Amino acid sequence: MKKKSKKLTTASGRPYYENENSLTVGPRGPILLQDYFLHEKMAHFNRERIPERVVHAKGTGAFGKFTVTGDITRYSKAAIFSKVGNECRIFIRFSTVGGEKGSADTERDPRGFAIKFYTEEGNWDLVGNNTPVFFIKDPKKFSDFIHTQKRDPKTNLKSPTMMWDFWSLNPESLHQVMILFSDRGTPYGYRHINGYGSHTFSLINSRNERFWVKFHVKTLQGIRNFTGPEAEEMKGRDPDWAQRDLVEAIGKGDFPKWTLKIQVMTEEQAKSFRWNPFDLTKVWPHSDYPLIDVGILELNEIPSNYFRDVEQSAFAPAHVIDGIGYSYDKMLQGRLLSYPDAHRYRLGANYEQIPVNRPVNEVKNYERDGYMRVDSNGDDNPNYWPNRFDDVEADEKYKEPPMKLDSDVANWYDRNENDDDHYTQPGLLFRKVMTEEERQNTVSNIVGAMKGITGPKREEIILKQLDHFHKADGELAQNVARGLGVDFKP
Repeated sequence: MKKKSKKLTTASGRPYYENENSLTVGPRGPILLQDYFLHEKMAHFNRERIPERVVHAKGTGAFGKFTVTGDITRYSKAAIFSKVGNECRIFIRFSTVGGEKGSADTERDPRGFAIKFYTEEGNWDLVGNNTPVFFIKDPKKFSDFIHTQKRDPKTNLKSPTMMWDFWSLNPESLHQVMILFSDRGTPYGYRHINGYGSHTFSLINSRNERFWVKFHVKTLQGIRNFTGPEAEEMKGRDPDWAQRDLVEAIGKGDFPKWTLKIQVMTEEQAKSFRWNPFDLTKVWPHSDYPLIDVGILELNEIPSNYFRDVEQSAFAPAHVIDGIGYSYDKMLQGRLLSYPDAHRYRLGANYEQIPVNRPVNEVKNYERDGYMRVDSNGDDNPNYWPNRFDDVEADEKYKEPPMKLDSDVANWYDRNENDDDHYTQPGLLFRKVMTEEERQNTVSNIVGAMKGITGPKREEIILKQLDHFHKADGELAQNVARGLGVDFKP
């Protein structure tokens, strides 16, 4: 046998031998407290699982590259977009939303689609889902909504009653509910889904002009979905189907690709748009705001260590780069705070020093210390700014233009005229976008889910939800009512 050249060591680097036998008093005696090797192994084992993500716990990821194929310099001064042919490394994490880490990949659920672009001017995180809209439009509702997707505090079981109770009391959720219960809610793995930044962001060009933008990531593998029964069958056969599909495809050189596209709206157009352009429950019609090509994303490298890169990856919509900015989108404003806060809780204040999250350009700031500081911690440089002792400057070229506000009055209740139109777009989705087969599957999926509603409020919840369906499309409501055996008269 070839002699091995590397020594077994403790975490502090001390070579040692007794990795299989604990130090005991005689062959049958108790273990001694001084067996540090045992303590180290067990203590580290007890801490191998960092806190699970509250949402998006089950997921997979891969590295790849982004290549610019379209010129959008008229809209953005971002360095990555400065020339067709520019490239940067990327990392994409796909996930389910509501399930725990051990849940099945084929559950009916939106899919998280988060992209980290490692650009020369810092990391840009495009953090979205495989749907262009979401269930709510105000971040104050987020924790309540997620609670309904998790487990009942009494039974510790998933509860259709909680879900439909919440949705029936929040008609703004209807658009996303319609997508969720179509076959898009059970995609055939991650390679066959689109991704969406979902929120409205802004692009800023070299003249400091601001444009509103939505980001779309379109699969070049083609959209492919399971039907509800197929997804249920796969859940029993292979709960890790989507993970396996991605790993095996990349492993054999079948690198999945997506196109990055944008929709652009001027500030003037936003003022006359029928709906609030910053409402996360609405889309911008492609006929009015056509897709513009930006680039190609390709995944070509599975991480050599899942925990190091996938489990410790951290994305936040707050991470933008010069030439990309925020908007008035309420949900985006809430996520700017909550995402980095979640990462600091789960991974520590220095989570951006973890290799998968670390920018490729040099970081210069005055943040110091904290758990798991793994860089030089600023060496002997000043930990305050301004100072006379280092050569760090705040470059004026990165100044961002001010945002124009529509009002100087802050309150909780003002709405635009069409802010409560929760039905037009879901109705168009059902009638105009879905095929007849997709409409039938959507009704069947809704009926199957709503049959799980139980308790004394069952009828009230069902009738209220049927009323929302009716306001979107009368045929939809009647078909669901028939499937539930309910006499529904609007």
